Amino acid sequence: MMVKKYRADSMNDAMAKVRKDLGSDAVILHSKQIQTGGILGFFKKRGVEVIAALDPDHSEEEAPVKVERVQDPAPQPAINQQLGELKGMIAALSTSMTDHFPSPVSDILDSFKKQGVKEEYLLELGNRLQRLPEETYIESTVAYLTERLESVAMGGMTFSHKYINLMGPTGVGKTTTLAKLAAEAVIEKRKKVAFLTTDTYRIAAIEQLKTYASLLNVPVEVIYKAEDYRAAMEKFRDCDHIFIDTAGRNYREEHYVTELNNLIDFSTDMESYLVLSLTSKEEDMKEIATAFSSMKIDSFIFTKLDETSSMGSIFNLILETGIGAAYVTTGQDVPEDIEPLGAGDIARLMMKGIRP
Repeated sequence: MMVKKYRADSMNDAMAKVRKDLGSDAVILHSKQIQTGGILGFFKKRGVEVIAALDPDHSEEEAPVKVERVQDPAPQPAINQQLGELKGMIAALSTSMTDHFPSPVSDILDSFKKQGVKEEYLLELGNRLQRLPEETYIESTVAYLTERLESVAMGGMTFSHKYINLMGPTGVGKTTTLAKLAAEAVIEKRKKVAFLTTDTYRIAAIEQLKTYASLLNVPVEVIYKAEDYRAAMEKFRDCDHIFIDTAGRNYREEHYVTELNNLIDFSTDMESYLVLSLTSKEEDMKEIATAFSSMKIDSFIFTKLDETSSMGSIFNLILETGIGAAYVTTGQDVPEDIEPLGAGDIARLMMKGIRP
């Protein structure tokens, strides 16, 4: 018997490898969830490991046989039935591992599937729910989502660091988000604040930040090189908080991340937030988060919640990167349209449309 081990991002991918390598007569001996990769314990990827087997003698029986084997007795009916059942199991696994759950468990899972929640989490939830009384499904689902997300730090910033840095790709709303956070520090917490911007590529971006600085009556400095940053640190040494608005670039290209790392001193008393738009593809967000893995990302800020109803990407990204979420924005108004984002908040948003 030939036994081989396969690793893949999902059970569907693993089954595809098994069928390609061993054919449809392969038998799954064992499967389990695994974590692979990662840098210094971060950004580990969840996947599956499958051990499959193929009996070469059986595969020969299905090939054109030699004359002397024509009179071999046919397999017993029980063996044929078992082989058919195993083939059926492989076919079922190749479609979806969550389809076998009964309603209303399947209804809840389908709702999350439409939001983009990954199948491995749907399977965890389904296995939990099917062991519980139906009247507890909604409460138990909220508990599962919350428990999963509480494994990482969640919620708004504490304003305990002097430097507050916002990073992220073009068009996600970094400057507006920075102004909303600064407004909280100035208006509600009565803190002395200054603005720095490294976005020297777009005149409009600098003017936008200067407008917010004028409204809040705070100073602003434009940073062109590392020497400018050091000079600004000295100039604003008496400020409680310095908010840094970085340039929006295609950070999937590594040299842009290196450029930013050379411009800003990340070793100071700083908390850094990666700003991502919920209208972006999940894979793009994951690529950007991976590109910033050389820096310390304290938390995510997700923007444009008002433009989407799918929360699966938030759930998946937090669990796969081990980085929590601080805020979510819901519009363009400053200082409004920004809310702290905790595990319970995400669970509540994901549960919209799911009725008890």
